[in-house]
Amino acid sequence: MRGVGARLYILKPLSWVAFILTSVLALLFLFFQNQSPHQSSLLSLGLQPPLMATSHSRRLGLVLWLHGLGDNGPANVPIKSFFSSIPEFSHTKWLFPSAPSVPVSCNYGAVMPSWFDIYEIPVTAESPKDEEGVVRAVRNVHALIDKEVSVGISPDNIFVCGFSQGGALTLASVLLYPKTLGGGTVFSGWVPFNSSILEKISPEAKRTPILWSHGMADKTVLFEAGQAAPPFLEQAGISCEFKAYPDLGHSITAEELSSLGSWIKSHLQSSS
Repeated sequence: MRGVGARLYILKPLSWVAFILTSVLALLFLFFQNQSPHQSSLLSLGLQPPLMATSHSRRLGLVLWLHGLGDNGPANVPIKSFFSSIPEFSHTKWLFPSAPSVPVSCNYGAVMPSWFDIYEIPVTAESPKDEEGVVRAVRNVHALIDKEVSVGISPDNIFVCGFSQGGALTLASVLLYPKTLGGGTVFSGWVPFNSSILEKISPEAKRTPILWSHGMADKTVLFEAGQAAPPFLEQAGISCEFKAYPDLGHSITAEELSSLGSWIKSHLQSSS
């Protein structure tokens, strides 16, 4: 009897193990049967399947910030912290590219970061323009935009912003882009080309909204240079929201950034 009892004692645990293993295998079979081929292949590689887009991710946008003469992209990164508490910017991507270092005429040929050549400071409404250099810089900006569009960001959620020389490049970039963008924002910039450029602006680009902010006490890019923008754009049937800031020199204030945040929120599109 002791021998039979011992045999039963050994078989019972093995039976339970077999039952548990069978149950687990059955559950795994049912689980994988319910997975799509794409999900199963991802799981087999140890990867997670993609998450479904949420209402916030469908509002994904891009802010492309263009710095001024002698500056660089990384030095401007702190700007985005101003918008960190705004929910609409929680899924916004920021890009801060840097201009190449080249000789600049207004600084006696000194080499510094510059998107294109500037012939004189202060910049006035009548200052000579490096249109060829502007067009080269525009191509680089468009390449950055096209790259983001290729990965799924809608053009109408892309906002190009720039200060001073970067503001001038912002204007050129949005006007010469073949699609309607979310908007272009110019801080203390100027019109970097002559009226001959107007015929090159596509009907789609003419629908891109433009916000212009300029200090009335600006001694680097004179206020008159900024004031020349709205009538210039009107020739092409483009509207421009122009904001003048009394006593403001060649700089950006928190008030201007607050206005920018509200403006982008009002133009940010929600994809269906």
